[in-house]
Formats: sequence, C-alpha cells, structure tokens
Amino acid sequence: MASFLLESVWLIPCYSLVGCCLAIFWSPGIIRRTGPRPAGYINLVMTFLSFVHAALAFPATWNQVPYEVSIPWLSTAGLNLSIDVAVSSASVGAIIVITGLNFLAQIFAIGYMEMDWGWARFYALLGLFEAGLCSLVLCNSLFFSYVILEILTLGTYLLVGLWFSQPLVVTGARDAFLTKRVGDLFLLMGVLAIWSVAGTWNYTDLAQWAETADVNPVFLTLTCLALIAGPMGKCAQFPLHLWLDEAMEGPIPSTILRNSVVVASGAWVLIKLQPVLNLSPVVSSVMVAIGAVTALGGSLIAIAQIDIKRCLSYSVSAYMGLVFIAVGTQQDEAALLLVLTHALAAALLVMSTGAIVWNSITQDVTLLGGLWSRRPVSGIAYVVGILGLIGFPPLGGFWALLELASGLWETQPWLVGIIILVNTLTGFSLTREFSLIFGGKTKQMSERSPEVGWQMALPTIVLLGFTLHLPLVLQSLSLLPDWATLNKDVALLLIWSSIFGCSISAVIYLSNIIAKPIRFPVKILQDLLAYDFYTPKLYRGSIVLSVDLISKLADIIDRFVFDGIVNLVGLISILSGQGLKYSTSGQTQFYAFTVLLGVGVLGALMSWQYWGVHLMNLFF
Repeated sequence: MASFLLESVWLIPCYSLVGCCLAIFWSPGIIRRTGPRPAGYINLVMTFLSFVHAALAFPATWNQVPYEVSIPWLSTAGLNLSIDVAVSSASVGAIIVITGLNFLAQIFAIGYMEMDWGWARFYALLGLFEAGLCSLVLCNSLFFSYVILEILTLGTYLLVGLWFSQPLVVTGARDAFLTKRVGDLFLLMGVLAIWSVAGTWNYTDLAQWAETADVNPVFLTLTCLALIAGPMGKCAQFPLHLWLDEAMEGPIPSTILRNSVVVASGAWVLIKLQPVLNLSPVVSSVMVAIGAVTALGGSLIAIAQIDIKRCLSYSVSAYMGLVFIAVGTQQDEAALLLVLTHALAAALLVMSTGAIVWNSITQDVTLLGGLWSRRPVSGIAYVVGILGLIGFPPLGGFWALLELASGLWETQPWLVGIIILVNTLTGFSLTREFSLIFGGKTKQMSERSPEVGWQMALPTIVLLGFTLHLPLVLQSLSLLPDWATLNKDVALLLIWSSIFGCSISAVIYLSNIIAKPIRFPVKILQDLLAYDFYTPKLYRGSIVLSVDLISKLADIIDRFVFDGIVNLVGLISILSGQGLKYSTSGQTQFYAFTVLLGVGVLGALMSWQYWGVHLMNLFF
C-alpha cells in the first residue's frame, strides 16, 4: 500500500484540479437549485484527499533516494520536452504543508464568505492555486516550473480581483499581475538562455552539468540574473515588492495561502537552481544584497503602516528577504526551515487579523483597541503567531533564524547584524499592531466586536496548535538543528533582540508614557516609511511614465504613419477610379492612345539615365 501511494504521489495535484473543474458548473450558475455551496464542499473533500494521500506516502519517502518520473510530452526539431517529476521527502512534506493550510483556509472561508456571491469561483481558484503549488514542488523541470509559476500569477490576478465591482480591487489585481510579469519576462529569457549552454531543463541534469560547466562568465552571470528575477517578483523582493501590498485587496481566506506558501514559491525554484547559481559569485552577492535591502526596508515600512493588512504584507516581504539571504549564502536547509516556520506563523497571523476584518467597520488599527476581552481566540492566535515568526525560543522561528545566523557568524558577521536588526524590527512592528488592536481601551469602532463562529475559530485553533508544536514535530523527524553545533552567542542575541523589540513596542503603545497617536520626531522620516520610501511615486515617475510616453509615441506613429500610408493608397485608388469613370468613352482609338501614352511615359522613365545625361550636357 505504501509503495502504491508513493508511486502515485505525482497524481496529487489532479485531486484539487478535479475539484476546480467541478466547481465551474456552479460558478456561472449552470446548477442553480442547490446554490454555489456544493462547489466549496467538493473542493474541501478533494483537498482533504490530497492531504491524506501525502501524509500516508510521506513515511515511505523518508531517508530514501528521490523517486523520479519522466513523462514524454513533445519531441520536435531536436527539442525533447518531458514532464519530469521528483518525489522526495522534501517535496511530499511541502505538499502536506500546502494541502493542510489550504484545507484550513477553505474551512475558514466557509464562515468568512458565507453570503458571498462568488463562492464557487473562489473555491475553484483555491483549487487551482493548490494544484499549481503541488505541481511546482514535484516538478523537476525548469521549463515547466516557469509554466506553473505563470499559472500561479494568473491565479493571483483572478483571486485578488474576485470582487471586481470595486475599483480598488481591480487596480490591485492589475498592479499585482503586471508587477509579477516584469520578473516573469526576465525569467523566460533565463530559461531559454540556460538551454542553449546546458542542453537540458531537468534540475538533476543541470546540477550535474554545473559540476563541469565551462561557460563565458559574462553570459553565465546575465543568465543567472535573469533566473533570479522571476523569483524576486514571486517573493515580493525590492523593487518588485509592491504587488503583495496590492494583493491584500483580495479576500482574506485567499491571503492565508498567498502570504504563507505562494509567496515562497520563487524560493523553491531558487533552491532547485542552487548548483547553477553558485557558478556566479556576482549573482550570489546580488541575492544577498536584494534580500538585505528588502528585509530592512520591509521591516521599517511595516512600523509606519496603519492598515491592518499592510502591516502584515510588509512583514512577509521582509521575512522573504531573509530567505533570499539564506539562498544567496548557500544555506538551503536554513532557507527551507525559514519557509516552513514562516508558512505556519504567517497563516496564523492572517487568520487572526482576518477574523477582526470580517466583523469590523474599519481596517485602521489606530481606530481599534480593547479587543482582548472580546476576541480571546484571535488575541492568543496573534500572540503565538508573533512568537512563532521572531527569534523567541522554543518556537520554530527561533531555530530557523538561529541556524541561518550561526552559519554566517564566522564568514559574514555583518549579515548576522542585519538578521538581528530585522528580528527586532519585526517584533516591534507586530507587537505594535497587537497593542493597537487588542490592547488599551475599547474605542467606538470596536465596541461591538464579538468572537467569530466555529468555522473561522476552529482552523485558527488547529493552526495555533501546530505552530506551538512545530519544534516537537521537527525533533521527531530529526530536522531540528542540533543545539551543540549552533552558536550560543547568536542565540542570546536573537532572544534579547526579540525581547527588546516586543518590550519597547509594548511600553510605547500600551502605556500612557508617550502621548497618542505615536509619531516619529521628524515628519520627513514618518512620511518616508508611511509611503513605502516613495517607491510608488518613483514607479509612476519612471517606469509608468516611460511606458506611457512610449505607448503614446507608438499610437501616433501607428495613426499618422502606417494608417496614413494605407489611407493615402486608398484615397489615390478612389480618386483614380473616379477619374477613369468619367474618362471612359467607348472609342477604340482613345484606348489605343492611352495605352501608347502609358508605354511612352514608362519607356521615358526607364531610359532617363541614358538620355538625361545628354540633356544635361546639351544645356550646361
């Protein structure tokens, strides 16, 4: 039985894809009598089957060589494309996390979107998301990984734009789609370029090729830079980070999956490409620099946000910056551990804040407050989510950050300083949001805010338990970092930075020592962080303006040059036809004269080079 489940793991994405296809019958209202609810329940069942299948097959993959499957797809003109699948303990474990979080998100959506008219379409898109993510972790081909990432980009656009009657939603979906498309374009260039030198897109073959590769360094560097551009967009890295903030306009249940595992899809591709990226030291340095800038910038921006969703989106972007640092410094195990711990903690934070958004009039955290007594489940979940994300022992975030920082202590200590600073700022910003929402006195906007129903509370409590017990699960699988090999000084720095960041934030926002509302001493600094370092304005003044001017110039050339030539030819044809219509007499001698005149003019033009010279000599 175990061997059968292992050999059929590659079919798991088909479960959610079947649920997605079946939901189509309810989405346009083909089936009207039952309403759209069966579409959600079908997807719930399919996701549960995917989770059970992966969980039962996982023990058979442990300490085993990856099981590879190759399905021929296309062979033409010397190009042989096959769908390559690699089943390993890492890929099956990732499927367990993806399907488990999606299952909890779908239960959460039953309560959150109870009366929503887009129920069936929403669940179908969640099924598409799950199928794409499961296919991505199983895929062993760079080309098909690119195709799957494109599907996920489309899924993001459709999910964010679910409530398409709202202008902000339409703008957010469009901006998220176009921003990610910038990185995808460069990724496609890299995918095609690597084929020209390696002759394969299989990750295993690429790793073997990288061991003996002899390629022009400039070409290799440009190719690898293109390969990391796509994951930069997926992981919301600077300067392609704005899409994650725009995507928060979508429904909260879809944000659970997007902010936890979808945003880390690019990191998975980078880890697979690690042997190729290691060939260029420049690319590794670029990844580290991008990750450091994003981590610091995102942590600082999150401090100055007042929208409950924006606070979390920039924290997610900052955490993905740490993942980029881990990949850029060749610490793949630390990167995977960061992705895992972040997935659970970030999903828990989104569930907690989503429950507040569901029955609150406002999303402005400065207008909320005093919800601890009214929302105990949401409050406890938020606290656990904070502690699971920062370096607070013994939860998962502490071990992930400690393993990353310990590996950098001897070689690149300045990166350890960045990790400590980001950890402090993350603890500060998340505690600030908790204090403004749950602490203090009850305000007018939060006077009537009861706890949510069981459909939303149950998945939150289940995920809270998993987040708390994650270190025990990792220890049982021998995946918890060995304490004896870790740097104790770094551990103390992480612990004290977490305590310092959370404590300072609690003192500022929960006590009456500092007058409210809290503002930076310098207004310029306040505006700089509140407006995302003016990145949107820079985009509008550079890229957007350039594209607008180019499009206007192209429109002018199209209308006045190309259309003008076509219209001129048409006008000449009309005028000549009208002229011939009135010159027709029916006399044979007239037609003969016209033909002779035309032949004479044509002959004169053809012999102009000969007799024109004689005329010039005659007169001059």
